Amino acid sequence: MDSIEISPQQALARQQAGARLIDLRDLDERVTGMAAGAHAIALAQVLDAPLQVLPQRDEALLLICARGQRSLRAVQALREAGYARVHSVAGGTQAWQAAGLPVEQPELEPAQVDFLQRYSRHFRLPQVGMQGQRALQQARVLVVGAGGLGSPAAFYLAAAGIGHLRLVDDDRVERSNLQRQILHTDHSVGQHKVASAQQRLLALNPHIQVQAIAQRVSSHNIDELMTDVDVVLDGSDNFPLRYLLNDACIKHAKPLVYAAIERFSGQVAVFDAGRQRGVAPCYRCLFPQPPAAEDAPNCADAGVLGVLPGLAGVMQATEVIKLLLGIGEPLVGRLLRFDSLQMQFRSLRLTPDPDCALCAPQRPFPGYIDYAAFCSGH
Repeated sequence: MDSIEISPQQALARQQAGARLIDLRDLDERVTGMAAGAHAIALAQVLDAPLQVLPQRDEALLLICARGQRSLRAVQALREAGYARVHSVAGGTQAWQAAGLPVEQPELEPAQVDFLQRYSRHFRLPQVGMQGQRALQQARVLVVGAGGLGSPAAFYLAAAGIGHLRLVDDDRVERSNLQRQILHTDHSVGQHKVASAQQRLLALNPHIQVQAIAQRVSSHNIDELMTDVDVVLDGSDNFPLRYLLNDACIKHAKPLVYAAIERFSGQVAVFDAGRQRGVAPCYRCLFPQPPAAEDAPNCADAGVLGVLPGLAGVMQATEVIKLLLGIGEPLVGRLLRFDSLQMQFRSLRLTPDPDCALCAPQRPFPGYIDYAAFCSGH
């Protein structure tokens, strides 16, 4: 039996003599060009059901992939299955193109080409792939706050291809924001943060939807803001809003991706009690009562290292993507705390409070309260 690998030049000669050249690569790989005249057949089909896609065992077949490893594996499997006239193109499409052999582009719409090129690194991940990227494309995420946390989180969610981002913030950009709120530029000063954010996010990824809502989040509009969203990202900077988001996520059974920062430290968690009553804790399980003002000063009073919200916001975006794809182990029931000065991370286990006023099993939703009064101790 002759060698199972042949050079691209030999493959071209055999193709011209009647052999069938088969490109095993995924669609996102083929967008960069295919060997002219090649037929696209997925590697999985060749390995799992060869007779369905290659019904003639005596046909002269040439298999090509990106660099030659996948095609070599497929040839070995096919030869064991009785295909005697099948060969792998050594070096794959990369070697074919380097040799200057004829190449053609697959017929795709511009939007398809953009999609395949933009998310090509996601397609390489088995945990994401084409199916996962389509799921991200269909996802809807509510981002509350377009400041320090919302800026990096929204940037990476937009880059990842989250199909619909709903940004809510009633603040305007101030020059003091620019040290850490990377969605905004000096030109944005005076603009509503959500308008500035929308402009930057669409410049990064024009194929998503960014809904900019310049409103203060309150008990009166939270239910409407939660409509049709899959995940809520808490980029707020005050306790009344954190408690409101927690309660709304329990009411609507949505996961809440939380973060908070102060000076040089921060913390991140996922609260999913709305979907996992009695199993996952909520924000109130961690903080049944808000801390005193002197124990939790805001950034304007205490200061904050400019890169710190970037660390927390990127972790929040990561948790959102994990939740949407159903991969990995989200920070449900865990509080990840980090100290940027020491660059130390510590994960604390959180347990649900069986008597929690909001998430205890079988406890009906008590309704929204006056959160400002609750957090001020009145």
